[in-house]
Amino acid sequence: MRIRNYNRTCERTLQIAMKQMLPVSIALAFLFGLSAVAAAGDFDGSQPVLCSVVSVTECTPTDGCRAVMPESVAVPRFLTVDFDKKIVVPADKGGGNRSSAIKRMERIGGQLILQGADEGIQDVRDSVGWTASVSEETGKLVVTAAGNEVAFIVYGACIPMP
Repeated sequence: MRIRNYNRTCERTLQIAMKQMLPVSIALAFLFGLSAVAAAGDFDGSQPVLCSVVSVTECTPTDGCRAVMPESVAVPRFLTVDFDKKIVVPADKGGGNRSSAIKRMERIGGQLILQGADEGIQDVRDSVGWTASVSEETGKLVVTAAGNEVAFIVYGACIPMP
């Protein structure tokens, strides 16, 4: 019975989230449209990009996976990726002063793969290792991060910096 109620609650939460995501979906479609017309070299690591976080999923062994607001897990809404300096930083002031070093970068199969590891934020999350994949063709972004009994999946899109 508890699992059935949990599933119903999850379904209701998902329905509400989907309705609230409509404006974000429209913005995302616009952003992906911009990415699609970008030049082929825009996402190959030769110039900085601005990335927008569209959705975050948090997974734990006890609670399974659930959609969360980026702010609730300290993920900035906008990130700047500087490939020359090998650093990822929040693009807006609300994202804090944190930065993440890119330890490894590789172009493979039409994807730009970035990897790093961070100590995390005191009293919020433990350290995490992360991998990001940016489509060289569209700028679509997927980030996975794993720590002590927690994992995150982040979806977004990037555009070239002016």
